[in-house]
Amino acid sequence: MTDYIRKRVVVTGVGAITPIGNTSAEYWEGLLSGRNGIDYITLFDASSHDCRIAGEVKNFDPHAYMERKEAKRMDRFSQFGVAAAKQALSDANLVINELNAEQIGVMIGSGIGGLKVLEDQQTIYLNRGPDRCSPFMIPMMIANMAAGLTAIHLGAKGPNSCAVTACAAGSNAIGDAFRLIQGGYAQAMICGGTESAVTPLGLAGFAACKALSFRNDDPAHACRPFDRDRDGFVMGEGAGILVLEELQHALSRGARIYAELVGYGMTCDAYHITSPVPGGEGAARAIQLALKDAGLTPQQVSYINAHGTSTPANDSTETAAMKKALGDHAYKIAVSSTKSMTGHLLGGSGGIEAVATVLAIANDKIPPTINLENPDPECDLDYVAHSSRSQKVEVALSNSFGFGGHNVTLAFKKYP
Repeated sequence: MTDYIRKRVVVTGVGAITPIGNTSAEYWEGLLSGRNGIDYITLFDASSHDCRIAGEVKNFDPHAYMERKEAKRMDRFSQFGVAAAKQALSDANLVINELNAEQIGVMIGSGIGGLKVLEDQQTIYLNRGPDRCSPFMIPMMIANMAAGLTAIHLGAKGPNSCAVTACAAGSNAIGDAFRLIQGGYAQAMICGGTESAVTPLGLAGFAACKALSFRNDDPAHACRPFDRDRDGFVMGEGAGILVLEELQHALSRGARIYAELVGYGMTCDAYHITSPVPGGEGAARAIQLALKDAGLTPQQVSYINAHGTSTPANDSTETAAMKKALGDHAYKIAVSSTKSMTGHLLGGSGGIEAVATVLAIANDKIPPTINLENPDPECDLDYVAHSSRSQKVEVALSNSFGFGGHNVTLAFKKYP
């Protein structure tokens, strides 16, 4: 695809279901106020687990978005995805009808899919036999179903897919949707990520690979990105969705524009199944490719929403990657990890963090990194510790990295 035929892409709607708010407005207010969404697990009895904390979505009512019968046939991750997508479409004031349905698509990523359904059906299988398994098990479990169900609920007949790239899935879905609009394959895309893997097996699996924080005595301070005393990430759940539109399509209907999506970088470490490559070479290339794609220089970047998981390996490696990609200007950029408040939504993280990034641009406010009390000497950038900041945000990046060596950076710019 050559530059002269690329269409411009803007963000016209946002939706969010998160541990700190079940709308984008509640989520944004929670971010700016430094609200902690991490506490003891209530979704199941976690007393036998080494880790007993998570960022759970509270007071979510799926019946506000779908009929009871439909909700019973969806895993929680799909419920979140459909709900956030309906919010985003309403926020964009975009009506899908017979005239435009084939030009509006859906891409919603998920790293794991319906893990709770799989666990429940395995128990039924073992205790009651194969004939008692639900006929809805497979369509409830598979990771693409949030995208499929969203299209069914909204009537979107355009391109539809699901990125399954671990913790980069939401960002890959947004980037891939961006490319489809750029190339003229859709006028609008509903895209982002969703996840609900705070389950007994999900928790046990991440704990077994020593990825989680075991700070059970102090859940509010367990997620501490870039802090010297960080000991792992905290699982979260939820969904973040953007409505992307081709610029002229958005202007023709008088849509409000939050920001313009201008760049997408994607690389692989090709190094290890869970650990980032030392020095952050792969992540640095993703940042550089996003800037090249956008036609931007490092000096134009105002803010980075970091992947910032609070794991020993990620935070120092990501810091090294930002310095490698951006040079000395990295020290002049505001960086924050909103995971410090929400926990790590895995495949949903890129979705809610893209929402945070475009809202930072639209409002010229930068959310903080909470719990950063003792900075790691290797993490020496401006991480907007403790409190949000009012600052002009012209260009912002959102980083997402996943098991398997996946690296994604999205570049957003103020419009006009």
